Amino acid sequence: MAKILIADDSQFMRKVLKDILYGAGYTDTIECVDGKECMAKYASEKPDLVLLDIIMPEMDGMEVLKKIGHEVKVVVISAVGQEKMIGEAKDLGSLDYIVKPFDNNQVLEVVKKVLG
Repeated sequence: MAKILIADDSQFMRKVLKDILYGAGYTDTIECVDGKECMAKYASEKPDLVLLDIIMPEMDGMEVLKKIGHEVKVVVISAVGQEKMIGEAKDLGSLDYIVKPFDNNQVLEVVKKVLG
């Protein structure tokens, strides 16, 4: 089963995502609260997928994408849903973009699609 890194500064949002993933059998998850921690956990844990928020302290999701977007599978999950931001995230390597609030099934469909 895939190892999934959840990067979001909201503890509530990390729990929601973790619960959705656990319910579908994705039990190997790692959490981080900001972009700097995300980079450290990415380097040490080598996840198969990163679920990445855009608005985070220390280093935002776009900065993280610039560094790892073409090295690992990334799906952006953010409340910021402007077309320009979505396009930029995809240019930086994001394979999909989910706008909060999201539907649980939507998250699982995207995760399954991206992980193959």
